[in-house]
Amino acid sequence: MSVEYQTDAVMEPTEEPAPAPAKKKREGVKMTDKQKADLNKHMAKMEKGGMSKSEMKSHRMKMMGRMRKGMSVNKAHKDIMG
Repeated sequence: MSVEYQTDAVMEPTEEPAPAPAKKKREGVKMTDKQKADLNKHMAKMEKGGMSKSEMKSHRMKMMGRMRKGMSVNKAHKDIMG
């Protein structure tokens, strides 16, 4: 087996595209103690309402995201539940 190489081809340096600007990492907005307490109270109510564990986790995560943006428990719940 012989392998043939092209020797007359000129290798030109290829220009690499400029890297895309790095996305800014989101600043962590922490929930206040009052928000945490309100959310815990709300989740206890949801558990009594018959939500499964997986539904509870999903609902809690959605609630936390909205509450960090400044929504109240009621507004966040209405936004999620429709």
